[in-house]
Amino acid sequence: MSTKEATQLDKALAKICELCPVCLHARHHQKGLVYDFVKNVEKDICPFCKAYERLHGKKAHERRG
Repeated sequence: MSTKEATQLDKALAKICELCPVCLHARHHQKGLVYDFVKNVEKDICPFCKAYERLHGKKAHERRG
């Protein structure tokens, strides 16, 4: 992480994003309606996607690894 240590809340919220079927689909397929949805929703609306980005340093729609 950049400047702050990950909190327990961030870790819990990010775990939900990791297991979210919508985000999983977007990360795996990298195209389509679900991918576009996650790409547009993650930055402004979803607290789970925001926590995922804070914890992993990647957007929720980007492939891991």
